[in-house]
Amino acid sequence: MVMDFKIKTFIATVLIFLLASRVMILEADGAGECGKTPIGSAAASLSPCLDATRNVRAKVSSACCGRVGALLTTSPKCLCAVLLSPLAKQAKINPAIAITVPKRCNIRNRPAGKKCGKYTLP
Repeated sequence: MVMDFKIKTFIATVLIFLLASRVMILEADGAGECGKTPIGSAAASLSPCLDATRNVRAKVSSACCGRVGALLTTSPKCLCAVLLSPLAKQAKINPAIAITVPKRCNIRNRPAGKKCGKYTLP
């Protein structure tokens, strides 16, 4: 149990480091899908969701649901941008599973039925 926590913490730390180090490369001038927040920062804020974005049966943590809910409230298009970004691909996030996280969190004001690339938010 303690070892699982250490491994997850290590993976999350490495992911945040990788995302933060790539922000300077991927950051575009002006506002994008995530407003003035660099997509790398938006992606790093969703690190509590890593397990839930890889396994549809994984329990979605309350920290993950809180972050996804906040992101959908402030910038709904940003979630798609993060899930379909090269950063997500590098983190081995499965977009088809990741797109189910808002529903699995029981977020009421999610953009259900909206397209996210070739995926549709449930």
